Amino acid sequence: MEHATVVVSGTKIAQEISSNRSEVWRLIQQLRGLGVDVAGHPATGYQLRSVPDLLLPEILRPLLRGTIFAEHLQHFYKIGSTNTAAMAAAADGAPEGTVFLAEEQTAGRGRGANSWESQRSTGIYCSVIVRPALPPSEVLVLSLAAGLAVQSAIKQVDSRVNPDLKWPNDLLIDGKKVCGILTEMNSEATSVRYIVVGIGINVNQANFPKELGAISLRQLTGSEWSRVELVAALLKSLDREYRQLLEDPNARESILRRFVENSSWVQGKAVRIEDNGSGFEGTTEGLDQRGFLRLRTSNGTQTVLSGTVRER
Repeated sequence: MEHATVVVSGTKIAQEISSNRSEVWRLIQQLRGLGVDVAGHPATGYQLRSVPDLLLPEILRPLLRGTIFAEHLQHFYKIGSTNTAAMAAAADGAPEGTVFLAEEQTAGRGRGANSWESQRSTGIYCSVIVRPALPPSEVLVLSLAAGLAVQSAIKQVDSRVNPDLKWPNDLLIDGKKVCGILTEMNSEATSVRYIVVGIGINVNQANFPKELGAISLRQLTGSEWSRVELVAALLKSLDREYRQLLEDPNARESILRRFVENSSWVQGKAVRIEDNGSGFEGTTEGLDQRGFLRLRTSNGTQTVLSGTVRER
């Protein structure tokens, strides 16, 4: 990548990595299988035709200087679930700001028992570890802040795209899901040990199974997006929201206010709440001070603590 336009001989690369030309050929084929555009062959040498849109730490680190996420970036070509790996690493003492990024997930997870469609090198599959000095009751606010961070990052890359925030953890475009957020926590009664915020964004997928009700940014705009640019914008935005939550006593009120302002779902929307086989209907009436959804029903106002929100 440092010499992207130069043809480099297999012998030279072999010397650089203390190997041999046949191993270089094998590795070049592996890179091509991952979608990296490498021209040439053993007789003529190799040339990187274009910088790959891979979420590599070497590419992202300079873009994230000054954030808590710059120093502990972990990248996987294939993984079961970035959230599962991050939760295990956090339990083993991984530092705050550790980021897990994957090109492909074989067991990507959404809320509940839902899976997350994770096509190779087309979406963003990202989980971050934070260790805030917060009570467990504040974790929902952090999840809502993550939604605001995603929305801000997408708009920063293309100001024409303005996703709708759906409480508590989805972003929609034209009523279809473009992003899901899965926040998991390990805590004591009064304090958080660690939180993993998992973010999946549909970026360059060409299509989805119809039953998923999903859309990608590429499908919306008709052009490819740089995943590197979007991940950098996302992690910088998430860093800003997180620092503000820890340092500014008014941050929680700001997050709740901005979430309401940027969502068509939390005020005046006729919805049905489905939770563990049961459900009830009503009209949304904003958020309470903890970030839970308020619903006006035929039996009075109820607070929605969990469940899937569907438009009626």
